Amino acid sequence: MTSSSTLGTPRATRRPRGRRQTGAAWLFLAPFAVLFVLFTAIPAISALAFSLTDMHGRDLRDPFSVNLVFFDNYLRLFADERFVRDIGNTVLFVVVGVPLTMAVGFVLALALNTGIRHLRGTFRAVFFAPVVTNIVAVALIWQYAFNANGTVNEVLAAIGFAGPNWLDDPNLAMPVVILLGVWRNFGTAMILFLAGLQAVPEDVHEAAALDGANGWRRLRLITVPLLMPTILLVSVLLTVFYLQVFDEPYLLTNGGPLGSTESLALYTFNQFGFGNFGTSSAASVIILLLVAIVSVVQFRLLRPRT
Repeated sequence: MTSSSTLGTPRATRRPRGRRQTGAAWLFLAPFAVLFVLFTAIPAISALAFSLTDMHGRDLRDPFSVNLVFFDNYLRLFADERFVRDIGNTVLFVVVGVPLTMAVGFVLALALNTGIRHLRGTFRAVFFAPVVTNIVAVALIWQYAFNANGTVNEVLAAIGFAGPNWLDDPNLAMPVVILLGVWRNFGTAMILFLAGLQAVPEDVHEAAALDGANGWRRLRLITVPLLMPTILLVSVLLTVFYLQVFDEPYLLTNGGPLGSTESLALYTFNQFGFGNFGTSSAASVIILLLVAIVSVVQFRLLRPRT
């Protein structure tokens, strides 16, 4: 009797404690849950609902005039040559921008972790500065720098080359916009890679060095495999950013010249500005699906290696 009552006491006291812990957990999660519902869940559901209608700006005065068109907006989008072209532009942003940003961020993180010992904090702040710099001011500076008479062409003229009008050339505007995206985001990749590099145990490198492995072999066989979780995180974050890229093409070229730099996000913004709420909602849903599909593929490919 005594032992059974003694054993039963912890169970009786454990349940109220578990309830208290659960209540505290929900209390801490409540602010995030409210913000998620208000600013993510409700807008996403609303966009999905609007994408199935022919809603236009003029319908705001008479909501009952909106008709259900089901998937006509999606079919109309894929029949629009401009939308298909913008899909190609966005894919180009991702295919070129993500590897280039990751490469620059990784090289700088490696330099800060192994090569640059003095003033490491100063270099880290300088390299991270583009992330927190006002993008509007930066875009104005870049517009001047890549103008026909801008700084870049002045430097080229000083060494004997005639520079083009970068932002007015459909073949050159996209590389400039991608370069701005890389400049803006390599600091984020650098900080994440630096955190991953500093988490790699030093004794592993020392053991490999004793076995005769040089720096390149240690990087390829030890550092990179141990850094795969960080590589996965950085690749997903950058891919999501470049799939939704808006600021760079909007501020630098406004999608021009001839739509050569217009992204899916900018297309969606323009359709919304024209009052085509149903079409813009369908385009935003497609962007959401692209982000989800690409993220799942990246996790499938890179997750086993982590």
